[in-house]
Amino acid sequence: MGIKEDVESDVQEGVRVPLMAEGDEAAGGSGGGNLWMVYLSTFVAVCGSYEFGCCVGYSSPTQSAIREDLSLSLSEYSVFGSILTFGAMIGAITIGPITDFLGRKGALRVSCGFCVAGWLAIYFSKGAWLLDIGRLLTGYGMGAFSYVVPIFVAEIAPKNLRGRLTAANQLMIVTGVSVSFIIGVVVSWRTLALIGLIPCAVTIFGLFFIPESPRWLAKTGRQRDFEAALQKLRGKDADISHEAAEIQDYIVTLDSLPKAKLLDLFQRRYWRSLIIGIGLMVCQQLGGINGVCFYVSNIFEQAGFSSSIGTIIYAILQVIVTGIAAGVMDKAGRKPLILVSASGLVLGSLLTAVSFFLKVHEVALDAVPILAVTGILVYIGAFSIGMGAVPWVVMSEIFPINIKGQAGSLATLVNWFGAWLCSYTFNYLMSWSSYGTFILYAGINSLAILFVVSLVPETKGKTLEQIQGAMNK
Repeated sequence: MGIKEDVESDVQEGVRVPLMAEGDEAAGGSGGGNLWMVYLSTFVAVCGSYEFGCCVGYSSPTQSAIREDLSLSLSEYSVFGSILTFGAMIGAITIGPITDFLGRKGALRVSCGFCVAGWLAIYFSKGAWLLDIGRLLTGYGMGAFSYVVPIFVAEIAPKNLRGRLTAANQLMIVTGVSVSFIIGVVVSWRTLALIGLIPCAVTIFGLFFIPESPRWLAKTGRQRDFEAALQKLRGKDADISHEAAEIQDYIVTLDSLPKAKLLDLFQRRYWRSLIIGIGLMVCQQLGGINGVCFYVSNIFEQAGFSSSIGTIIYAILQVIVTGIAAGVMDKAGRKPLILVSASGLVLGSLLTAVSFFLKVHEVALDAVPILAVTGILVYIGAFSIGMGAVPWVVMSEIFPINIKGQAGSLATLVNWFGAWLCSYTFNYLMSWSSYGTFILYAGINSLAILFVVSLVPETKGKTLEQIQGAMNK
C-alpha cells in the first residue's frame, strides 16, 4: 500500500510540471489553420448536443396534436413526457463503460443508434405503447450524449480552447430546444420526429472523417494511432512531442494502478474530484432550472403576462447568452462565470418570488407581470452564462481517465435524477406557495455560491493531466 502511494505521489509531481513553451504553442496552435480538425471534430460531436436539445424540445409543441391523433389521455401523455428522463438515467449509468470499451467515437455511434431507433418508433407509432418505447430510446441516447460529448471535446481540444469548445455543448443543446419549439409549431409531430434524425445523420457521417480521442488511444495501448490522431488534431507541422510525452506519462501512472471499480471512486485520492463533479450537478439541477424550463409558459400565465411572447423571448435569450458564455469561458475562467451565474440565479429567483408575493397579497398588481418577466429572464440569462455549461466543462476536466467512465456516469446519473426531481416537484411546490418556491430556489443557489467558493478550483489554461494530478493526490 505504501509503495503504491509513493509511486502515485512521485508521478503526480511530474504531471503537475507545466508544459514547455513550444509544447503549449503546438497544443494551442497560434495559426488558426492548424486547428481545423479540432473545430470539425467538435462540430461533429456537438451535433449530438443538438440532438439532445431536439429530444428535450419535442414534447412541448406536439402535445395537442399527439393527444388528438392517438387519443391519449393527459396521464398517458404525461408518461410520454416524463419517460424521457428515465431513459436518460439509464443512458447515464451505462454509457461510461461503453465509452471506455468502444472509444469516444464508438459511444457517439451508440448514442446516435438509440436516437434513430427512438425517432422511428415515434414516427410509426399508432398508440401509446410504441410512442413511449420511442421516447425511452431517445432518452437513452440523450443521456448518453450528455456524458460522451463533453468528454470527447475536452480530450481533443488544446488547453487554451478547451473551455470554449466544451461550452459549445450547452449552446447546441439550447439551440436544439429552441429550434424544435419553433419548427414544431409549423410541422406535424411525425415530421418533427423525422427532423430529429438529421443531427444523428450528420454525426454518424462526420465520424468517418475525424480522429478518435488521442487520450483514449493512449490508454488502450495503440501508440501509432495515438500519435497519428494527436498530430492530425494539432496540424501536420505542429510539434506534439511535449504534449504526447505528458499524456503518455500520465497513462503509465494510471496503468500502474489497479483497474478501477465502482467502489474505487470513493477512495480518498478521488474524493475531491468526485465531490466537485457531483456537487456541481446537484447545484445545477436543484436550483430550479428544469421546473422553470418545463413550465415557463405557466409561470408567465400565472403572473399575467403573454405566455407565447414570454416563451419566445426566453428561448432567444437562452441561445444568445449561452453563445456569449462559450466565447468568454477561456478568458474569464470557469469559477468566475459560475459565481456570476449563481448570483444571477439568486437575483432572478428573488425577483420572481417578489412578483408572486405581491400577486398573492394583491399589492401593486400592475408591477407583477414586469417583475415576473424580469425575474425569469434574469434567471435564464444567469443560468445560461455559467451554471448551464460550466458543470459539464469541469466534469470533463477533473476525473482521471482510469475512473472517468464510471465517475462521469455517476455524475451524469445524479444530474438526471436531479432534473427529474426538480420537474416532478415543481407543480407541488407552486401549489404549496408560488413565492415560497422561488425563495427556496434562491436559498439553494446561495448554497451553490458557497460550494463553488469553497471547493471548486479554476481549471482555465491547464492541461487535463495538470488538473487531475493536482486534484487527485
